[in-house]
Amino acid sequence: MDSLSETLAALSHPTRRAILSSLAKDGPQRFLDVAKPFDTALNAVTKHLKQLERAGLIHKRKQGREVVISFRAGPIRDVVTWANGYEQFWNTQLDAFQRHFHPKQKS
Repeated sequence: MDSLSETLAALSHPTRRAILSSLAKDGPQRFLDVAKPFDTALNAVTKHLKQLERAGLIHKRKQGREVVISFRAGPIRDVVTWANGYEQFWNTQLDAFQRHFHPKQKS
């Protein structure tokens, strides 16, 4: 699987997106702090973190006896670049929509 596909697959699950949002908003966190908001087993959170790590969206480092997890934005930038490739399509569609409802306005 290429890196963009890996990133999109990782972002497809709401729990993984919530983990990323928390890390991006609040900064690096210990594993138990990442897992605390979710009503699920720690093994399930571990599996989500493994998928996020495989996609390069998080970085884990040992700090003493704990694991600290931080957000990595690089793969998100790749998704934004990919999505921006459709900008011309949407601009054309929105121009046609505007011409349909306001035929005398210039776009």
